[in-house]
Amino acid sequence: MSENEILRLTHVSKEYRMDGVVFKALSDVSLTINKGEFVAIMGPSGSGKSTLMHIIGCLDKPTDGVVYIEARKISMTSEKELAVIRNTHIGFVFQQFNLLRKTTALANVELPLIYAKIPSKQRLQQARDMLSEVGLADKTQNFPSQLSGGQQQRVAIARALVTNPSIILADEPTGNLDSKSGTEIMKLLEDLYTKGRTIVLVTHDEHVADHAKRIIKIADGKILSDKKS
Repeated sequence: MSENEILRLTHVSKEYRMDGVVFKALSDVSLTINKGEFVAIMGPSGSGKSTLMHIIGCLDKPTDGVVYIEARKISMTSEKELAVIRNTHIGFVFQQFNLLRKTTALANVELPLIYAKIPSKQRLQQARDMLSEVGLADKTQNFPSQLSGGQQQRVAIARALVTNPSIILADEPTGNLDSKSGTEIMKLLEDLYTKGRTIVLVTHDEHVADHAKRIIKIADGKILSDKKS
């Protein structure tokens, strides 16, 4: 990998077996993402984009091919090692927010730092700093039920940022939001990109994908096109 590369997939395929039938979700996918890029992976339901997201996010391993994150070969690592990589190198933002309902915004953001065994005083400060960065400095003690959908997604983005990961991986981040909140979240992701963050956005929505600077279109488990936007 070159010094500027943050992610490389080489001839990656993924097969699933169900009731003796083999289903090929990805077929010979190769791509490279550099530090500081804002990339959208776009495709309809069943295209393979979710499988590709799971492999990029170290949630699944390829059947064939090689995956590198920051020059580290991850396709052959153990489940324990993958868990460490997920917590330190990947910041996840999900459509459903995935916040703990009975936990404050501050504690939700702090959670990855607990797993990383960061001392209490330091992790509280980092969590406050991240909530401030996403515009929620005054919502640290609010529970998710006391926040709007857009605010909950901001908490989720702060949680994704708090370990200073190599890649922000956003899966349909506006899918559960109204149009105004969705626009605000995409503006926030654009701001993070301008600050040098690497963002990989997975979506089926062209309007959402248009915010990215590079769009990779996928169908039937294969890359159809890869273009700067």
